[in-house]
Amino acid sequence: MSTLFGGAEASSPAPRYTHVKIHPAVDGGVKPAAAGFNGGTLTCHCRTNPVKVKITSQTAHNHVCGCTKCWKPSGATFSQVAVVGRDQLSVIANEDKLQIVDPSATIQRHACKECGVHMYGRIENKDHPFYGLDFVHTELSDQSGWAAPEFAAFVSSIIESGTPPEKMDEIRGRLRELGLEPYDALSPALMDAIATHIAKSTGALPK
Repeated sequence: MSTLFGGAEASSPAPRYTHVKIHPAVDGGVKPAAAGFNGGTLTCHCRTNPVKVKITSQTAHNHVCGCTKCWKPSGATFSQVAVVGRDQLSVIANEDKLQIVDPSATIQRHACKECGVHMYGRIENKDHPFYGLDFVHTELSDQSGWAAPEFAAFVSSIIESGTPPEKMDEIRGRLRELGLEPYDALSPALMDAIATHIAKSTGALPK
């Protein structure tokens, strides 16, 4: 839209929070998914005999997450997590190096015993709304074209990891500049999916 007096079109405000670091995969801008992308290989950080996980489809619901459970690279404020159907994921190398980080957790995070990288998270409870989905970190892949992050989850939880509360306004500002709407839970669509699953299991909604 031109200005009132026929001048140049109005431009978007210049980013104010580029100094704020979120995650290496998004700090330079969110990269779009590639059309027709159908997966790749995730590799842990071991220099020899790395664990390799093959994914045979595009991921979904990619997001940056502030919780204290998800793996994140050194120096990152948030992790980056996406989901894929468990039937689309297989360990193709050095599975014997994997161990579950916390057997009591809802998401069983399988990490490399040597480098500590989380290769995938799996829910074994068949009554859980997200049963059948595995959680993965696509930054572990050399392939480009994975689904772009869509939002930021559990943003307040980064305070539990040591982020000063007074930094939260500029962190939320940077997330919004990147197009990652910040939530202190999951996105509305995923929260609706959880609530729908519970309502169907209790009979409040028809199955």
